[in-house]
Amino acid sequence: MDLWFTQRKEEVLRALDTNEKTGLSTQEAQQRLQSFGRNELEAKKGDSLLKKVIDQLKDPMIIVLLIAAFLSYAASGFEDWIESVIILLIVVINAIISISQENNANKSLEALQKMSAPLAKVIRDGKREQVDTASLVPGDIIELEAGDLVPADVRILSAANLKADESAMTGESVPVNKKALEGLPQETVLADRKNMLISSTVITNGRAVCVVTNTGMKTEVGRIANLLISEDENITPLQRKMAEISKLLSMICLGICILMFIVGILYGRPILDIFMMAVSLGVAAIPEGLAAIVTIVLALGVQRLVKRHAIVKKLPAVETLGAASVICSDKTGTLTQNKMTIVETFLYDDHTVDRLLTIGALCNDSKLVSSGSSEFQVSGDPTETAFVTKAYEEKLDKNELEAKFPRRAEIPFDSERKLMSTIHQTEQGFRVMVKGAPDVLLNRCLLSETDAEQISAKNAEMASKALRVLGAAYKDIAEIPQDLKTEDIESELTFVGLAGMIDPPRQEVKEAVAQCYEAGIRPVMITGDHKLTAVAIAKELAIYRPGDRAMTGTELDLVPQEILEEEVGNYSVYARVSPEHKMRIVKAWQAKGMVVAMTGDGVNDAPALKAADIGCAMGITGTDVAKGAADMILTDDNFATIVHAVEQGRGIYANIKKSIQYLLSCNIGEIITIFVATALNFHQMPLVAIQLLWLNLVTDSLPALALGMEPVEPGVMQQKPRDSRKSIFADGFAANMIFYGVLVGAITLAAYWLGEYVLSDPTIADGTANTMAFATLVFGELTRAFAVRSETRSIFRIGIFSNSAMNKAFLVSLVLQLAVLFIPFLQDIFKVQSLTGVEWTIVILLSLIPLIVSEISKVFRFKEVQTAVAK
Repeated sequence: MDLWFTQRKEEVLRALDTNEKTGLSTQEAQQRLQSFGRNELEAKKGDSLLKKVIDQLKDPMIIVLLIAAFLSYAASGFEDWIESVIILLIVVINAIISISQENNANKSLEALQKMSAPLAKVIRDGKREQVDTASLVPGDIIELEAGDLVPADVRILSAANLKADESAMTGESVPVNKKALEGLPQETVLADRKNMLISSTVITNGRAVCVVTNTGMKTEVGRIANLLISEDENITPLQRKMAEISKLLSMICLGICILMFIVGILYGRPILDIFMMAVSLGVAAIPEGLAAIVTIVLALGVQRLVKRHAIVKKLPAVETLGAASVICSDKTGTLTQNKMTIVETFLYDDHTVDRLLTIGALCNDSKLVSSGSSEFQVSGDPTETAFVTKAYEEKLDKNELEAKFPRRAEIPFDSERKLMSTIHQTEQGFRVMVKGAPDVLLNRCLLSETDAEQISAKNAEMASKALRVLGAAYKDIAEIPQDLKTEDIESELTFVGLAGMIDPPRQEVKEAVAQCYEAGIRPVMITGDHKLTAVAIAKELAIYRPGDRAMTGTELDLVPQEILEEEVGNYSVYARVSPEHKMRIVKAWQAKGMVVAMTGDGVNDAPALKAADIGCAMGITGTDVAKGAADMILTDDNFATIVHAVEQGRGIYANIKKSIQYLLSCNIGEIITIFVATALNFHQMPLVAIQLLWLNLVTDSLPALALGMEPVEPGVMQQKPRDSRKSIFADGFAANMIFYGVLVGAITLAAYWLGEYVLSDPTIADGTANTMAFATLVFGELTRAFAVRSETRSIFRIGIFSNSAMNKAFLVSLVLQLAVLFIPFLQDIFKVQSLTGVEWTIVILLSLIPLIVSEISKVFRFKEVQTAVAK
């Protein structure tokens, strides 16, 4: 850590070997430029497009899909290439999406590089000149004034009424007073270094002469760029689950093909027939549409979130939200309204609120633009706009007041004096209006000792509530002195009252926080603001609860990471923190196995946004750097939107699980059917190769996709967050999937057995048994789709027509299957024949069994869930 802020300015100049009056020589500046490098941020070297493509092809799911493409082509006798092309298209689309997401991740660094002023006013060889910002070096003397972007990290040498907006770097909600202090303690956090200016922040008021201390990657912004470069992209829970499924399917596919081939050889079947059936079953075992369905379900979730004011940049982030167990939130603008508001007043003697607000509005440099109705806008310092806004709400228009009492003279606010005074013309003469720090103002007023103590006590009481308190006073004078001296103008004042202001919480956030706790999600406030203010807001929102603790960045520096990981659950509020602090907090929660969502808007938030499992940037107040590092952008800057997004994320993950459950159970049914027939040496297979491929088209596409469009089930936010480390097959998922897979296989074999040995002559291969098995398997899988819509709620409870996409998918698939079974030329292609009424009755009854069994089991499972929630 550079300690320029701890040294006296003479020591800084000596260490940098420079002169405040003459600056560096041109020759010395050139030499230092060679030594220190240009005042620019480095970019992370990206991989080539070819390497990115190769990396994509290493993904287990992609390998499975490529194998499926080949097997599908081989199963058709190397003639039907359509399905293979579709699978390859899925691979290409997934690769394009992943590569584009990787490119988006680098935009935060690009945005950081753009956050620099093109020119800087510098003193070299004793002359003032403008130079390219990139050519600045440590030791350069620069001049800054209101409106300038600070071009590097600098130590202030002299300043007049200097204020800087450092919100993007420190989270400070209002512009900060800066001055040329002699030196500060070594433990002073970035937000409190009043004698330093940070690169890429903005001068909002006054002017200064400064010396450049650090440039390029050595600046505070450079440190953040380093954190962004070094922080690897997180693997989302969904990506881990899909990789797990891919590996499992790869082993199953290979095992089935080998086993089928061995069994066929043992039974003496023709090798070509065995190979074709093994390949067909291999295709059936791989739900090649799964990757596309997951992508589409996530994309649909993205569209839903847009309507709820959330823009998701990376598709897996939608599902990651559903696993969130901790939400680390910035305070200003996210939990609060980002608008200083007067919430409490104290009036001395018989003065009125109107008088207090009149002084506050007139002794004020902010601007009011009103349309004559309730619509109005105020621009200026947040503290001053609070007075103007409150006055306007009380029917005191600043513009009308200024017309009635025109300003004739002023003494601007000074951070040393802590007061501002304006002189206005009245009908009787002139009135001095003063506002400022109460402790200073009281010494300038005509008050008894008792009254002064009473007002001081009230000031302390309001300050203890984390309110920013200003006092107001006035006095009447006959004429304006030619020489405005503060000791004359700001003396013998009449004290009017106090105004306490704060950036108040958003109304909807309190309910959202309560919903977080109900959903088992821990909200945590991480802010650059002061500890007292942060705790007060956190208490009001119930983020800070009895037994919770708060910590400052300075205190956090003293805590080793391993201790923080043990105790992080005890802290609900972190104040005056740096970018490194935020990352440490996020990583401490992650070390406990938590899935962490992080919100932020400033440059200082970018590393933590990237390190979190899901970073949420503010769309209104957020910097481009924060938006570039985030996975999601909140267009309304509202904490409640994150909670809505978590609800959607949980629903989306549940829908993806339903699609996987449906697809794999159907595939298991197909595998069971063929494997049992092969093992028992049926004289003909219940299904032929083309029928297996047709099954994939009819049952693995539209119904599975429709499951992904299920509405979010009621009560999803009353459940605890799922453990992201758990296998997707845990908690009975695998057992349920296998059970229904075996059940679907059993009804298919039952249909074949009845068709072969009960309803027709077993010595004549007329195709009846095969047709019944084929029809039962398709219809059984289609009705099974309705059963999968909810794990615990009956189809009648959720409503048969509540998912129109499912009804449409069922009808389309049903019509396609009936066309194959009834249209003569399609019957020939798919090797089926017409069925009798009795045969159709058997097919329909058998195909309803999975749905009936599922509905019965849900009665008991629903009661179990209700009991668990009640506990």
